[in-house]
Amino acid sequence: MKPVSRSSTHYDSVTIWFHWLTAALVVGQWVGAKTIDMWPRGMPRVDARSIHITFGIFLALLLIARIAWRVTRGKQLPRAEGGILGLLAQVTHWGLYGLIIATIILGLALMSLRGDSYFGMLTLPSWAFSTAQLRHTVQHLHDLFATTLLVVAGLHASAALLHRYVLRDSVLARMLPQRS
Repeated sequence: MKPVSRSSTHYDSVTIWFHWLTAALVVGQWVGAKTIDMWPRGMPRVDARSIHITFGIFLALLLIARIAWRVTRGKQLPRAEGGILGLLAQVTHWGLYGLIIATIILGLALMSLRGDSYFGMLTLPSWAFSTAQLRHTVQHLHDLFATTLLVVAGLHASAALLHRYVLRDSVLARMLPQRS
């Protein structure tokens, strides 16, 4: 039996960086969104929202690059688990992608519905059919999807830690940078 090399049990470094950068942006965006209304009205709040928008656009571009990398050049590993746990892990991963995409789309729609100002330099025209109720509904959905994303990501991280510290297997190590 041929021993499995360490490199065959780990994702490539680009995939790993995409993963951790996405995780950091998701958490940062959620925290940033929850603090926007703490800023005084006017330019401080416009700037805080503009920073949130900027990082949201960066997250969208990162996700596009991540998916492109995954389907073209990223290292594909077999499922770490079989059976129902493997299926649950796969559903969770695709669910995370779906939640990120939905949250970004809702954020872009909200930005357009509100006619947000971007650092006071550019103001988006708000849609003619934009009403306070529609803006409120889209805001609520954006918040709901973002919070759901954070909860699912937290469960995902908890499962990885369970693998590492309780099951003592190498599932988490697959997504950690390799030591030389």
